Amino acid sequence: MSPATVRKTHLDTLAITLLVVCCAFWGFQQILIKATVGEVPPLWQASLRFWGATALLWMWCRARGVPLFNRDGTLKAGLLAGLLFAGEFAGIYLGLMHTSASRLTVFLYTSPFVVALLLPRVVPGEKLRRIQWIGLSLAFAAVAVAFSEGFTAPSAPGQWRGDALGLAAGLLWGLTTLTIRASRLSTASAEKTLFYQVAVTAVVAPFLSLALGEAWALDYSARAWTSIGLQTVVGAFASYLTWMWMLRVYPATQMSTFTFLTPVFALLFGVVLLGEPLTLQLVLALVGVAVGIVLVSKR
Repeated sequence: MSPATVRKTHLDTLAITLLVVCCAFWGFQQILIKATVGEVPPLWQASLRFWGATALLWMWCRARGVPLFNRDGTLKAGLLAGLLFAGEFAGIYLGLMHTSASRLTVFLYTSPFVVALLLPRVVPGEKLRRIQWIGLSLAFAAVAVAFSEGFTAPSAPGQWRGDALGLAAGLLWGLTTLTIRASRLSTASAEKTLFYQVAVTAVVAPFLSLALGEAWALDYSARAWTSIGLQTVVGAFASYLTWMWMLRVYPATQMSTFTFLTPVFALLFGVVLLGEPLTLQLVLALVGVAVGIVLVSKR
């Protein structure tokens, strides 16, 4: 390994800054999707997004001389990671057809527990200490409190299907991280690791869109195309590329805890941009997630 890819045992200032920025955009991205889904069907929107991300990543690699198609023993793990990644997004979009976004969010963010439970079995250095487990549990509980209203509302018919799909998406997200860290992808370039995921999803998403009977079009408003552009360039390309690079350098178990910031940021952006009320649950969630992250990141 080159000095730039020597693994670190703790998150440093650079990692924390990048994680907060990524989670902030991923929270904002939920607002973008919510504002666009009425005009652009969800899986068709995902198809456009990942087609664009695949093209951008391919051009980036061409310009930087990063090989994508050389034989380095990562093909099987890469295709598996790509299918898991595509399955996660399918679970999210299909789950939202049966359950509320708040319920699905809580089930989706069981992912860090999947990483914390399974990854130490193949990468011993990723094992969490007791205080870190407490922090992880506190951060999850804080997110559950923030979205508690979704569990007190009357049940919709077939809601259990959406809950199950949200839980499956969280499991697939965790397994994607496990696949990357426990295979030869852990030493592959961040670009190639991401290419497997966005390219496979770019192939799978259109078929799912057709299966759901979504209408395909391109004559959307400027606002819709701006949203899709941001989701593509910043979301599926820049932020995911940053995440893949960090998975090669920093502990995945500690990184995963930071993802609890994403739904909290989404709620905060809802307050600031959509005029939604600032509730006590949101304040408690922000404090709880922050304390949980401090405990998990503690040396």
